Amino acid sequence: MWFKSGAQAIGQKMFRCKNDLLLGALLLLLIAAIGGQAETVPCKLKDAQYGKVCVCTADYCDYLENPTLSQDDEFALISSSKQGLRFELNKGNFGVQEMYTINDYEEPAAETTASNGTILSRIVDQALATIFSQPVSPTSSITRSVTLKVDRSKQYQRIEGFGGSFTGAVSYLLENYKEQDIQDHLYKSFYAAEGLGFNLMRVAMGGCDFDLEAWSYNEQPENETILTGMDKLDDRDVIRVEQIKRLKEVSGVENLRIKGAAWSAPPWMKTNNRWTGFGRLKREYYQTWADYHLKWVELMENNGLPIWAISTGNEPTNGILFMVFVKFMSMGWTPQTQAVWVDDNLGPTIRNSKYKDLVIFSNDDQRYTSPLWFKQMNRTRPGSLKYIDGVSLHWYWDEIFGSSFVQDTNEFMANKIQIISESCIGDKPWQKAAPLLGSWESAEKVARSFLSHLQDGFHGWIDWNIILNEAGGPNYVNNTVDAPVIANTTSYTEFYKQPMFYIMGHFSKLVPEGSVLIEAVASNVNLDCVAFIRPDEKIVAVLFNSGRADLDISVVDTVRGNLKVNVPAKSIHTLLYN
Repeated sequence: MWFKSGAQAIGQKMFRCKNDLLLGALLLLLIAAIGGQAETVPCKLKDAQYGKVCVCTADYCDYLENPTLSQDDEFALISSSKQGLRFELNKGNFGVQEMYTINDYEEPAAETTASNGTILSRIVDQALATIFSQPVSPTSSITRSVTLKVDRSKQYQRIEGFGGSFTGAVSYLLENYKEQDIQDHLYKSFYAAEGLGFNLMRVAMGGCDFDLEAWSYNEQPENETILTGMDKLDDRDVIRVEQIKRLKEVSGVENLRIKGAAWSAPPWMKTNNRWTGFGRLKREYYQTWADYHLKWVELMENNGLPIWAISTGNEPTNGILFMVFVKFMSMGWTPQTQAVWVDDNLGPTIRNSKYKDLVIFSNDDQRYTSPLWFKQMNRTRPGSLKYIDGVSLHWYWDEIFGSSFVQDTNEFMANKIQIISESCIGDKPWQKAAPLLGSWESAEKVARSFLSHLQDGFHGWIDWNIILNEAGGPNYVNNTVDAPVIANTTSYTEFYKQPMFYIMGHFSKLVPEGSVLIEAVASNVNLDCVAFIRPDEKIVAVLFNSGRADLDISVVDTVRGNLKVNVPAKSIHTLLYN
């Protein structure tokens, strides 16, 4: 008995019961390679220091066309694993008695790829390795089991989307990739439907630490309140805006929602007249700083980039409490002073402008500051929170400060949008402040955080830099970290998609804006999961097996029925069904 995996998709494996006709899989793969659609291209896998990455060049980059379902009981399953699966697509049907099995990746016995590197030759090699090799030895001989109950009638928060950050470092690296095709591959990898399907983006209002130097708009002229230095784009933003417009064009992203945040005002507006250190906004410039935000929004829109949201400032505690450790540009706020600024200046300025529907986020700092931050704002100015539409938190130190901070914030800031607005690995003193190229363990940290925050009621997620160099920069104060994609700056002819890139995609790719979290309860700790109902009424479940044993999963849906699937150890899967 065998089941088609969709001959229309290039590189798609057969999803087999244990008595599959394996030769049929090869035939279908060949048919798909010759006559299929170009949106699906398999990963070109490469060994790296800490695991495996997928290589993209100007003429080759992996993509997965979003699966379609032709029957009411049909499902699609996208799989990635530590061993080497990357967005492997398989199909089957609910109600089948046998258990479906996802075979883990196995290293080919020999390299047989044709010299011209065509898609067809890669698919044939992959299929032959699957058919004529022995089953992969599991990480453990033990197979565990779990039941997952999905109830679409129990619905929770609406999903706003997922995204990444387009910093000065990202812009600089893209500018150094001289071939437009490879730049386009990066754009499409994150924001196209056949990529990760991102729809959110964070950009700095001026500079940030991931820039070649500190900068802001209106550094000159100093001490003037009409901000004549904001009449046109800074030269750095001329490049970045054109890059983002190109991203929109080639990716086809339907509703790119850009969130702006300022790291610091120009030094002349601050009490210490410096980019960093113990410095706050001078009271005489409270209205000027509100006008700065409005003018930046208008400047972006006039240059073809409508802005969805702004925040009240990046990590305000850096300029009050952590200036000894934080060397990059920052500006300090207390919740009391921010309440005054929001209530008297920023809120009225935005709400009385043509951008009155602009979403305003507050905090943009670590979870341990919340909900105390908002409680103190409310005590200082009870009206200030009416201008705040959302809470944006950073994920740093989440391992130490538990979910109670988030849950208390949910309660105090009910009916507000809650998102993660910055996340990366390598920020801790005990972590390597550089990319761990190919690390599945880093990807698992991302998966756990996505799952935890979605389960705690969050509406979206924006990661930090979408691409960095091999050292985790450029960063003008060497505050280097990891990223989902790493550039090869020796040649600028390829880049590497890390496991965390695919982990993010397991949440974002099939969960569009407007999806709603639904109840998904696993019978034991062997499986972590979330599930959604999409605007088209299809169900998406993300299934994470972080254990060292294979896992038999029995999916029980209150409407669709039952499905049994065996997944490998150290793997993650996205299940789509009607």
